[in-house]
Amino acid sequence: MNRSNEDLFEESITAGSDFLQLNVEDAPVGGLSEWLAERFRWAIRDGLLSVGSRLPASRVLARDLHVSRGVVTEAYQRLSEEGYVAGRGRGGTIVVGAPGRTPPARPRSAPAGATATDAVFTASPGVEVFDSLRAAAARIDLSPGVPDLAAFPRAAWLRAERSLLADLGSSALGYGDPRGCPALRVAVANWLARNRGILADPADVIITAGTAQALGLFAEVLVEAGIREVAVEDPGSLGARQHLHNRRLATPPVPVDADGIDVGTLRATGAPAVLLTPAHQFPTGVVLGGDRRRELMRWVDDGGLIIEDDYDAEHRYDRPPVPALRSPLGERVCYAGSVSKLLAPALRIGWCLAPPRYRDAVVAAKRFADLGNAALPQLVLARLMESGEMERHLRLLRRRHRRRRDAMIDAIGAHLPDATVHGAAAGLHLTITFDAGFSDVDLAAALLAHGVKVQPLSWHRQCPGRPGLVLGYAASVPTAIGEGVAVIGEALRRVR
Repeated sequence: MNRSNEDLFEESITAGSDFLQLNVEDAPVGGLSEWLAERFRWAIRDGLLSVGSRLPASRVLARDLHVSRGVVTEAYQRLSEEGYVAGRGRGGTIVVGAPGRTPPARPRSAPAGATATDAVFTASPGVEVFDSLRAAAARIDLSPGVPDLAAFPRAAWLRAERSLLADLGSSALGYGDPRGCPALRVAVANWLARNRGILADPADVIITAGTAQALGLFAEVLVEAGIREVAVEDPGSLGARQHLHNRRLATPPVPVDADGIDVGTLRATGAPAVLLTPAHQFPTGVVLGGDRRRELMRWVDDGGLIIEDDYDAEHRYDRPPVPALRSPLGERVCYAGSVSKLLAPALRIGWCLAPPRYRDAVVAAKRFADLGNAALPQLVLARLMESGEMERHLRLLRRRHRRRRDAMIDAIGAHLPDATVHGAAAGLHLTITFDAGFSDVDLAAALLAHGVKVQPLSWHRQCPGRPGLVLGYAASVPTAIGEGVAVIGEALRRVR
């Protein structure tokens, strides 16, 4: 093919713009500017271009469409005169309005007169309840499950990232092992050995998008293996229960007392597997006692399977460390952990260890879920773990969290003298319970209406129990904690 033919061929396949899929062959002869303006009007009215969207530079769009720049500038001028766009100098041409556009229909999910609070706090929360609660505006957020996000080690993360990118080979940017980057799997194995007493081969570590994905992968594999029930602690995490229900697993409740789960009742359910948070039970904060651990070992010896969510196990203040169940019961425990409570939930990095008989199936489920987590955050985290930065950060968090926990306990003593406090020795939250006589859902709704966000304890129950609230303290400063608890005291007097 000679040069002129190559140029013609190149023009034939590039005379158009990916922006709005514009194709000049659709334009009428002699009407390019009006055709182009009408395409933009249509896109703005139809919502394809929202207010604030930037239009392509006139020179760039003219080159893409193989038209003169004057055609594009004339179209933009017409749109400006009609109120669709405005020039912002170096900021470009911006969509500023949609004349004649029909306003979007009001959402139909809530009845007339319903408030955002009504949509969040219902007696039977739906799968979207945590999304709704996170989106709800509040002056003071005492939701559980979040560490001090302001303490995120930004400088250390940036140093590790810059160092990593300086040394990273281009091959590392391709598709990798669905189990995760080898460097992070080694770092996690070392972290678990140092901090949780778990000996794990890095080859057996599977990196996940947080504990939530690990739980979903375990549930998928267990269903495929014929398991239909996973017993859960009661009270126990609503979110975890929702993940199991999503895989069509039944979740028979087993009561929790001061020593943890009642293993006798667990046996009575007949469930072949159980989901536990033994190091710091959510939401009560109790530690699985020694006698109960021995009972669980006997249950496991009889064929039971444990799914261990090592929930915020590293955050402890007034008690010694508690070993993970995976350590003595490795072959019968599906183990899951993450950095959501150590660094930030937004990183979406966790890990899991599966018993040998399920390991290949879990890896396959992870492969078909997403081909593996994003590599760069994994590699940065590996450097933080291996450098000792994670331990330094954990020590910082413990000091800050302890002060905030103490502030919440003091505020509860001052404003809620009738409340019983649970789980103060460790974790990121406290649970408080009250004598019966009111709905904790109504109380949580009243609190949100007054700008304080909490979770009602009954959300995390399947069986009846005392009303209560689950209050996170790690992400709030002491003054906000004190103010929030004072509002709880005032609201409680009104609902009783």
